[in-house]
Amino acid sequence: MKITLTDSELIIADAISKAAAEISVPAYFIGGYVRDKIIGRQTNDIDVVCVGDGILLAQKTCEVLGIRNKIAVFKRFGTAMISYKGTEIEFVGARKESYSRNSRKPEVEPGTIEDDQNRRDFTINALAVSLASSPYNEVIDPFGGLQDIENRIVKTPLDSDKTFSDDPLRMMRAIRFASQLSYEIEPETMEGIKRNKERIEIISAERIATELNKIVLSAEPSVGFNLLSESGLLELIFPEFEKLRGIETINGIGHKDNYYHTLEVLDNISRETNNLWLRWAAILHDIAKPDTKRFDENVGWTFHGHEVVGTRIAYRVFKRLRLPLDHKLKYVQKLIRLHLRPIALTNDHITDSAVRRLLFDAGDEIDDLMILCKADITSKNRKKVERIKENYEAVKQKLKDVEENDKIRNWQPPISGELIMDTFEIGPSRVVGQIKDSIREAILEGDIANDYDAAYDYMVQKATSLGLTKKK
Repeated sequence: MKITLTDSELIIADAISKAAAEISVPAYFIGGYVRDKIIGRQTNDIDVVCVGDGILLAQKTCEVLGIRNKIAVFKRFGTAMISYKGTEIEFVGARKESYSRNSRKPEVEPGTIEDDQNRRDFTINALAVSLASSPYNEVIDPFGGLQDIENRIVKTPLDSDKTFSDDPLRMMRAIRFASQLSYEIEPETMEGIKRNKERIEIISAERIATELNKIVLSAEPSVGFNLLSESGLLELIFPEFEKLRGIETINGIGHKDNYYHTLEVLDNISRETNNLWLRWAAILHDIAKPDTKRFDENVGWTFHGHEVVGTRIAYRVFKRLRLPLDHKLKYVQKLIRLHLRPIALTNDHITDSAVRRLLFDAGDEIDDLMILCKADITSKNRKKVERIKENYEAVKQKLKDVEENDKIRNWQPPISGELIMDTFEIGPSRVVGQIKDSIREAILEGDIANDYDAAYDYMVQKATSLGLTKKK
């Protein structure tokens, strides 16, 4: 099989070829770039390996391309990176590696192109193309990677136990590639993951989270999560999710399997958005159901408060996985806390007051909340799903109508605490808060308009009832 380079890639290949000839080192395109060229996947990253000094090759290539000031050198790792017209090109010298049992950081020494291909994680990533002479399209394939691409298989090039024991992050990468590319993991490779799953403990939470986020951002993330579960890795890295699995039955009454429901919600939302944190909200929206599950003789299974408990579990998950504990976590927690509200409105007569309160509480996240709630409409009962979706559309329209009229989404109090204190000549006190709260409630209930004049008149009325007098 051959690959076809674009005009820009040909310029890069010619430059590397000329630079490699000047310093007398063989150079190759290698790894994920070659794989993506074969499968037709868009990529702006090129990996180059040479049998020699990768940093020197990068410097020479810069000279040929006339971009001397666009090189980043990482001497500690023996790598260099250059940027050319939107393409990132990384250079490294061919190497062979050996690992100790308790670390994923290898002992590295210079090697041949064969040594470098041997250390690759999967056959589909061990492909190389020589840059010795144009047209640079003959693929060097020592492990049958081309056949595995054709068969859509993820497979280790060498013994799977050695591959995964040496670098346990490769287990996550195998599942990530299967999820991203819609490939299957070759049976012996999957067995290797199962045998070595405990080795994941030597991998940092940050690196695990990076791979997990790539799985979450797959077109159909349920593929990756099911593979994580099947392999035993999910229980080790994300036990809260594995805990969702299963159905309990009492008096012949069961409940939804929240593991599969959550994956369905995640896949649903992934068809609508590439927002990583909105997808995380889908993952975590029901995460507290196992902890809040109760059986009531009169109503069956309940999960009261799971939206509140879920925000606390979200914090623990984010902290353990070293996910950001900033506004991104707060965003996810807000969506978890509110995810029942829009659907609850579909079950009742939709009042303007309830809609105002939802708009007030959700603020700028209302649109994302509605995306999450639509994704959360799942049932084997088709008629039930259609009925809820119709009601959902009614709520969505009501939100639009009320917002256009009352401007509640980014509500700012028309009356400030400072104005209250100045008008009635009082200092900071509980009564100031009471007046502000009463104005907000009056606006949300629709008793007064959301504007300054109506709020001012209401303020005077409320303050007078509390025994306050306007200053003269």
